[in-house]
Amino acid sequence: MQDRHALVTGAGSGIGAAVALALAQQGCRLTLAGRSHGKLQQQAEALRTQVPDLAVVLAPMDITDPLAVQGAVQLAQSQLGPVNILVNNAGQARSQPFVRTDAALWQQMLDVNLSGTFHVTQAVLPGMQDAAASGTPGRIVNIASTAGLMGYAYVSAYVAAKHGVVGLTRALALEMARKNITVNALCPGYTDTEIVQDAVRNIVAKTGQTEAQARQSLAARNPQQRLVQPLEVAHSVVWLCAPGSEAINGQAIAIDGGEQAG
Repeated sequence: MQDRHALVTGAGSGIGAAVALALAQQGCRLTLAGRSHGKLQQQAEALRTQVPDLAVVLAPMDITDPLAVQGAVQLAQSQLGPVNILVNNAGQARSQPFVRTDAALWQQMLDVNLSGTFHVTQAVLPGMQDAAASGTPGRIVNIASTAGLMGYAYVSAYVAAKHGVVGLTRALALEMARKNITVNALCPGYTDTEIVQDAVRNIVAKTGQTEAQARQSLAARNPQQRLVQPLEVAHSVVWLCAPGSEAINGQAIAIDGGEQAG
C-alpha cells in the first residue's frame, strides 16, 4: 500500500481518525476530509508525530454539497494524484420516534449518511478508474453501521440511510468488479465515538440514568458486553485495502462482537 493516495471523510475524530492513522502507518499518502479545518489540522499534526514523512492534504468539505466535494477532491488530486483508496466514514445520527421525525430530520440523515457517500464517490471514481486501469487497484470502503443490516427503534431515518449505503455498496461493487476496484461496507455496532457519546447524553437526559449506566445499556447489545473500538474498525479497513483482499467485493461486514449472529 506504499504511496497509494487514501482519502478519508470524517477524518477529524473517532473512526475516521483511527483509519487515517492506520493507513498512514501502511505508507499511504493521505487526504483528510471533514467539516472542521481546525480538527483536520490537529489530526494532521498528530499523524506527523507518528509518521514523520507523511504526505498529507487537508480537504475541508461539506459532503452534502456536491460542488464543495468536487472542489476539495480536485485540490487533493492536484497535490497527491488520483485517489486509490476512499473511506466514506463521515456520518451523523439523530434519535427521534418515527411519529416525531419531521421531513427536515429525515432529509438531513439521508443527505449526510447516504447522499454524502454518493457525492464523494462520484468525485473520486473517475481518477480511481484511470489508475486502476493502469495497474493500481482501487478500494472503496463505506463505513455503514449495524443499522444498515437491521432495524433500531427511534432512529428510523438513520437506519434507512445506512441501509441505503449498504445497497449502494452492493450495486457499485457489481459495476466495478471487472475494473480492478472493490467496494465494501463495514458495519460497526455501537462504537466508542462522538456519536455514541451523543447517544449517552440523550439517554441520560431522557431516562435519568447515570452516564455509566447509559454506556452499559448500549454496550449490552454487543454479546461481548463492550463498545467496539475505533481501531478495530480501522484494522478492518486496512485488511480490505491490502493485497490479498481482491476477491472480497460487495460485502457488508459486521463488526459487532456477534450481535448479528443472534
